[in-house]
Amino acid sequence: MKKESLQKTKMLAAVLLLAAPVVAGAQEHVEADLGADLVSGYLWRGQDLGNVSIQPSVSVSYKGFSLGAWGSVGLDKDDTKEIDLTVGYAAGGFSVSVTDYWTDGGAGYFHYGARNTRHVFEAQVGYDLGFLAVNWYTNFAGNDGVTRSGARAYSSYFSVAAPFRWGGLEWSAEVGAVPWETDFYNATAGGRAGAGGFEVASVSLEAAKSLKITDSYSLPLFARVIWNPATEGAYFVFGVSL
Repeated sequence: MKKESLQKTKMLAAVLLLAAPVVAGAQEHVEADLGADLVSGYLWRGQDLGNVSIQPSVSVSYKGFSLGAWGSVGLDKDDTKEIDLTVGYAAGGFSVSVTDYWTDGGAGYFHYGARNTRHVFEAQVGYDLGFLAVNWYTNFAGNDGVTRSGARAYSSYFSVAAPFRWGGLEWSAEVGAVPWETDFYNATAGGRAGAGGFEVASVSLEAAKSLKITDSYSLPLFARVIWNPATEGAYFVFGVSL
């Protein structure tokens, strides 16, 4: 499950390249990106998933198609380890993607059985107007949550985010909610069984800036305050992008 404000739409180029003929001097430019974040806590859609973590990422993109990998490793040995793979397409403000989330703590990586897997498969669709971005996410396979009756919940989440610039910083305000019943979101160690219906899971405000180190290098910094009204959780996260 990944840190939302840090980006998801970069993915599928490798598949496209394998299918495309290689013509010297005629191939379109492929973009690749490699990075990592060091964060004081791993918060995802209002869910507290770990403490100080290193979160590497790599992606390639071509003509709007993209393929990316993202991970999280906590410095605390008990924190969840995670690997996510995403394929996607973006054109204009429109984006669509499929993500395979995998976390440790159960069946190994290559277990894909309906009742014996740690993989969760999620579809995303969204539109970014520039001043406002709307995204919808739904789990369609794998280790999804269930309803109180035990049926697959097709757990879903939607968010609305508005970026703006103020006081020399780049800001983003975001609200995310769970539309229907599932134990995939908003369950707590204190005994809360999960979302009983529509619930706001995350209200966040993030500020970001680049700290100039040399004439040719700046270090991106960000801080985010997150509230989960459903679980009554409140968090403050600081991060550095490497």
